[in-house]
Amino acid sequence: MRKQFVKIFAAMFLNLIALSLALAQTCTANITNMNFATVNLQQGVAIDTTATLNVNCSTSLDLGVFMRICLNLDAGSGGSSGSTRLMTSGSNTLSYQFYQDANRTIPWGSSTNSTFGTVPPIDVLFLSILLPGTATRTIYGRILPGQASNLAGSYVSSFSGGQARVNYTRTLLGTNPSCASVTQNPLQPSFNVQATVERSCTVSADPINFGTHSALTSNIDANGRLVINCTNGLPYSISLNGGLSNAAPTQRRMTQGTGAVIYGLYSNSARTLPWGSSPTEIISKTGTGSSENVTVYGRVAPQATPFTGTYSDTVVVTINY
Repeated sequence: MRKQFVKIFAAMFLNLIALSLALAQTCTANITNMNFATVNLQQGVAIDTTATLNVNCSTSLDLGVFMRICLNLDAGSGGSSGSTRLMTSGSNTLSYQFYQDANRTIPWGSSTNSTFGTVPPIDVLFLSILLPGTATRTIYGRILPGQASNLAGSYVSSFSGGQARVNYTRTLLGTNPSCASVTQNPLQPSFNVQATVERSCTVSADPINFGTHSALTSNIDANGRLVINCTNGLPYSISLNGGLSNAAPTQRRMTQGTGAVIYGLYSNSARTLPWGSSPTEIISKTGTGSSENVTVYGRVAPQATPFTGTYSDTVVVTINY
């Protein structure tokens, strides 16, 4: 009778171990979309956003046991250029990167493609036999700077079919397998990286200084400069208003008190094409994504010389696109 009792106890013990192992081997994972929303690339600076990895693992009967989770992020449908991932809009591309840290200094990579960087381990610890183990990890994204020449449009890269892969393994506290060796239990969560590059322009202006003169008996010419940066491929036009006096392009007025100096602004060096705001007086161009210098040609024609003083006017530049 004693020998038979030992056999029954051993069978029960083995069954309990098998039950514990089975309960510890199930995890699920999802990743939220990384949406940069509408972005303006004209300033040439980095643009940041985030996505979130959420992991849930089944309850374990072994306290002090944890799951080591490894999220591998490959290139996505947009592909890559070297270590840089790409979103695409037709044949156009937009460079971006994933990072492990908020400072965007440590790239988030893949164990199957070391070009992208390393994979950070994420541990799910079971503290209670009644609750599942959970973990949340932020994925930091950045559109890389220096892409002002990109065309406007909607850009996307899709991660599916293993482009985002979660592997996990059950292990004990005190053991730390690297993510390069964790290949078990593959999960394939899907998510998108997306951004809309808006059509935009920026403009700044240098003043036109006609200098100092004792008499206005001959033409006095001077040039100014507009610095314009519009999205690559974007058609736009430039108009100049009539100044504070709202005058015709060649009859604008620099004033001081009741005195005035009549002047004109032109779009060509010969001063034959007045530059104003009517359809025949504006100039049209197409953006390149880079800053362009546009010269404004000014002329003070001969006229009666007003009293001594400094004369000025303010002209508003309008970019239409």
